Amino acid sequence: MTHPDAVTANGRSYPWPRVPAIAICLDGCEPAYLDVAIDKGLMPTLKRLRETGTERRAHSVIPSFTNPNNLSIATGRPPAVHGICGNYLFEPETGAEVMMNDVRFLRAPTVFSAFHDAGARVAVVTAKDKLRALLGAGLTFDQDRAICFSAERSDQTTKAENGIDRANDWLGWPVPEVYSAELSEMVFAAGVKLLAEWKPDVMYLTTTDYVQHKYAPEQPEAQAFYAMFDRYLTQLDAAGAAIVVTADHGMKPKHLADGSPAVVYVQDLLDDWLGEAAARVILPITDPYVVHHGALGSFATAYLPAGADTAAIIARLRAVPGITHVLTRDEAVERFELPADRIGDIVLVSGETMTIGTSAHRHDLAALNEPLRSHGGLTEQEVPFIVNRRIELPSAPDLRNFDAFFYATTAAAR
Repeated sequence: MTHPDAVTANGRSYPWPRVPAIAICLDGCEPAYLDVAIDKGLMPTLKRLRETGTERRAHSVIPSFTNPNNLSIATGRPPAVHGICGNYLFEPETGAEVMMNDVRFLRAPTVFSAFHDAGARVAVVTAKDKLRALLGAGLTFDQDRAICFSAERSDQTTKAENGIDRANDWLGWPVPEVYSAELSEMVFAAGVKLLAEWKPDVMYLTTTDYVQHKYAPEQPEAQAFYAMFDRYLTQLDAAGAAIVVTADHGMKPKHLADGSPAVVYVQDLLDDWLGEAAARVILPITDPYVVHHGALGSFATAYLPAGADTAAIIARLRAVPGITHVLTRDEAVERFELPADRIGDIVLVSGETMTIGTSAHRHDLAALNEPLRSHGGLTEQEVPFIVNRRIELPSAPDLRNFDAFFYATTAAAR
């Protein structure tokens, strides 16, 4: 089949790959995880790729949460373009708080759909099903040119909906527990098998940050995870693919000396200042998997009542220990490239060791068996960016994690 020299998606031109172009998003991969594992000799392949390929640090989008960054990687653009600015949002027109995992929220086509429309074979494997519909938007599965499924629901896949029947049987795996390292390992295993048997032109593999929320880089469980990843990376690299390894966000410890979560409960503050429920605080980290983080992250947005003295509220919030940034809507749109109609009147960011909550009684923290580790702010914005080939790359802040497919296809076109 003939194909174009390049494919355009959202104003960016992506070279047609001569070998498979793969981007891997290691959810929650604080750069220290790779540094520690390499220093301990657990990632020989990634160590070699750092030396023989190209390594930089990149910046994620803010908020440094899963959905905004995965969709930025998938579209090559920030949330102001694709519209996904959190895992969760408030719709003022309906008065409802909803998950932002429905395709109706997506405002831009993906790189995957652009390549698919141009005749490429495209594979997308995600750990959690919450991303699957968004990442698969625009793909059709009737010509054996697209596969898109989640490890979480791999036993429910069909040819018509996912491009493959019962993916877990095809892979020979039981469906992993959603709160497990095996959920991410299944993504890697599927990627290796797809590359060998199905031979995609473009492939995206994206994991879950269950391990990173629970374990610091120095802990054995985290090191075992990255040693496991390196074994699959070895196989993908040996198959001749051009590979970019990056992350959606970093991860930092956000707890007190006694191990309890470090939290500023902003809804409680606003209730005290403005009256109960006069303002509404939204935590975009919220998703169905709160065992990870108890819905506590370092980014929040708040809707204020009509007539509120916004400047005075901002000044009071800026004085709260642990809160590093309080911006108006316009300031947040400009600085963080966010869609103005999907954030509140103000945006708040907390520091490296602090999270933002709503009200203390609304957070169920019983499932947090380890001291809280989380993300969402500027301190979790720096992520790894490693290409298994030598190419010209800028550094952060110019290099963004959502440049992954541009550089993967550029390397694959050589």
